[in-house]
Amino acid sequence: MKELFKNRNFMNMFLATIASQFGTIVGNMAFAFYLLDRFASQPGYASLAELMYSLPTLLVFWLVGVAADRFDRRKIAEHSGWIRVGITALLIAALYVDLLPLAFILLFLRSAVSKFYAPAEAALLQGILKPEQYEQASGLNQMLMGVFMLFGVGLGATAYHTIGIMGAVLMDGIGLSLSAMLIRRCRISKDVTQPNGPATLKSLRFSEIKSDFTEGLRYIRSKPLLLALVSGFLLFGLLNGGFAVLPLYTMKYKLAPDHYTFYSSLFAVFFGIGVLIGSVLGTTIVKKVKPHAMIAYGLLVSGLLAFGLLWVDNPWIYLSLVLLIGIAMAPVNIAIGGWLPSLVEPRQMGRVSAWNDPLLMLGQSTALGLIAWLYPRTIGLNFIYGSLCVILILAFAFYAISLSRLVRKDNLSGTSSAVQS
Repeated sequence: MKELFKNRNFMNMFLATIASQFGTIVGNMAFAFYLLDRFASQPGYASLAELMYSLPTLLVFWLVGVAADRFDRRKIAEHSGWIRVGITALLIAALYVDLLPLAFILLFLRSAVSKFYAPAEAALLQGILKPEQYEQASGLNQMLMGVFMLFGVGLGATAYHTIGIMGAVLMDGIGLSLSAMLIRRCRISKDVTQPNGPATLKSLRFSEIKSDFTEGLRYIRSKPLLLALVSGFLLFGLLNGGFAVLPLYTMKYKLAPDHYTFYSSLFAVFFGIGVLIGSVLGTTIVKKVKPHAMIAYGLLVSGLLAFGLLWVDNPWIYLSLVLLIGIAMAPVNIAIGGWLPSLVEPRQMGRVSAWNDPLLMLGQSTALGLIAWLYPRTIGLNFIYGSLCVILILAFAFYAISLSRLVRKDNLSGTSSAVQS
C-alpha cells in the first residue's frame, strides 16, 4: 500500500477522484432534497433527476471507449472535468431563474460528458500500476466510496439547509475544477496515454469508430470469463437504480415521514460504515479466497440480508441491515475491480471499460423508469424490495455457476498452453 502512495501519478488521480466525487455527491444529494421539498407530492421528479445521471450512458457508450483507446487518455480525463465545470455554471443560472426543464437538460449533458472520464481513468490506472497493485487500488477506492457514503449525503443535506441549492451546486463545480487541475499535474508516458499511437479528431471517421467499437465487443466475447464478468453489470445496474431512490422513499413515505432527511442521511452513514468495514475485510480476504468465490458468496449474503428489509417497520433496524449489506457487498466490488484489469490487454482497456457503465446504466435506467412509472400507483415499496432481493439471488446464481466453471476452464487452457510450449 505504501508504494501506491509513493506513486505521484496515482496520488494525483486519487486526489482528483476525491475532489470530483465529493462535489458531485454533495451537489446531487442537495438537488434530490430540493426536489422532494419543492415537489413533495411528485416523488417522480427525484427519479427523473436520477435518470438524467444514468440515461446519457446509453447514448455515448459506443464512443467513450473508442475515445479512451484512440486519443490521449490524460487529456480526456482532464477536459471532461473542465467541460462539466462550464455546464455547472449554466446549471446554477438555470436554477437562479427557476427553469427546471433546462436544469434537467443540463444535468443530462453534464452526465454525458462525465461518461468519458471513467474508461480513460481505468486505462490510465492500469498503465501506472503494477499488476499486483490492482486489488490494493480497488480496495482503496472501495474505502473511499465508503467514506463518501458515510459523509456525502449528510454533507449534502447540511449544504442544502445552510448554503442552499445554489451553494451546493457551486461546491460541485469547485470539486470538478480541483479534479481537472490534479489530472493536469500527472506526468504519464505516451505508451500509457496513447498505447495505440497518436490520433487526431479530424482523422477519425465514423467507420473507424464503428470498427473500434465492434472490435471491443469481439474482444469481450472472445474471452468467456471476461464476458461473464461484464454481463453481470446489468444486474448490478438494476440494484443501483432501486437503491438510488428507495431510501428516500422509504423514510419519507413509510418509516419516518417527519424526519426523512435525517434518516436518509443516516442510510448513507450506515451503508458507508459497512462498506468501510467490508473494504478492510475484503483486502484481507482477497488474498486467501478466489475472486469468483468472493463475488458469489458476497452476493448470496447480501440477498439474504436484503429480504429482511421487507419486514422492517423501525428505521434503526432498517439501518442496521443496511450496514450488514454494505459489509457483504464491498468485497464483491473489490474482487471485480481487482480482477478485470488482469484479464484485459492495455490497448483494449478503454473499449472494455466502456461496456461496464452502459450495462450498469441500462439496468439502473430500467429500474428508475419502472419505479417512476409504477410507484406508488401500481406497486408498493415491499414489491420493489422483493424484486431487488430476487435480483441479488439471481446474480449469485449467475456468478456461482458461470465463473467457477470458466475459471476451471481457463486454468486448464493455461496449463495446456504451458505444456505445449
